[in-house]
Amino acid sequence: MKKIEGIVPVMLTPFTPDNQIDYPGLEKLIGWYLQEGVDALFAVCQSSEMQYLSLEERVELARFVVEKVQGRVPVIASGHISDDLTEQTTELQAMAKTGIDALVLVTNHLDPKNQGSETFYAHINHLLEALPVDLPLGLYECPAPYRRLLTDDEFSFCANSGRFVVLKDVSCDLPTVERRVKLAEGTPLAVINANAAIAWPAMQAGSKGFSGVFTNFHPGLYHWLYHQGSQQPDKAHELSLFLSLSAVTETLGYPKNAKIYHQRLGTFASEHCRVNKDDVLEKFWGLSVLLDQIRDGSALWQPRVAK
Repeated sequence: MKKIEGIVPVMLTPFTPDNQIDYPGLEKLIGWYLQEGVDALFAVCQSSEMQYLSLEERVELARFVVEKVQGRVPVIASGHISDDLTEQTTELQAMAKTGIDALVLVTNHLDPKNQGSETFYAHINHLLEALPVDLPLGLYECPAPYRRLLTDDEFSFCANSGRFVVLKDVSCDLPTVERRVKLAEGTPLAVINANAAIAWPAMQAGSKGFSGVFTNFHPGLYHWLYHQGSQQPDKAHELSLFLSLSAVTETLGYPKNAKIYHQRLGTFASEHCRVNKDDVLEKFWGLSVLLDQIRDGSALWQPRVAK
């Protein structure tokens, strides 16, 4: 069982202008993540536009990432988009066969109508029976179609089951992260915060890394923050301010703005999204300048953390 911790980018899916997955572009993107020093990769997640991918595309996407990574870092994947329990079982069993290191369940699909813990336990127990016992599992409090946070009892049930190795925590609340870290003590479950505003204090509180959307912009800076920040806390605090303020740009057309960022880096050619059809540079005045400033600010920080 591989540990899933550290900096875990929520991977983008590059598309061609005619709406096909751009696999050469994806291979270059994987190379960029690895060059930035990431600790794992989260494929087929919300940032991957998984709700807009067919089951065949989700499975092939995960398989491709596993093949190209070649074991250099763990690869986890979700692709869990259905509400119907039979359909969930089918899609998760298919994803389980792709060679990934952990299969991630989305909490809102474990309780699709927000009916409460009884529904959650019924769904999760069914899936625990249906999925391979030797495949580690994860949990993801995905914001779409609604953010379904785990209760403390639900979290403890999953942690103590021994089946779950990672939670992508989307509580965006430091006391919740702190409480969950304590609840997970002595279990395999790593709590990884996804909110940039609390990234540094969450790490200090025991969050096992970071898995927010701005791992698609400067994962190397988050890598330094997690792995070396405690040795230089003043610099870490200063860096955390830059990272937190940069991440506000998420609201300006993500994930298309991240694709424009990579288009400018030369990672892949097209900004095409299935989830976002807007011309975000026209819709959000100043976005182009902000993307350049994030790139330039990251470049200023890189030599500072490399010393």
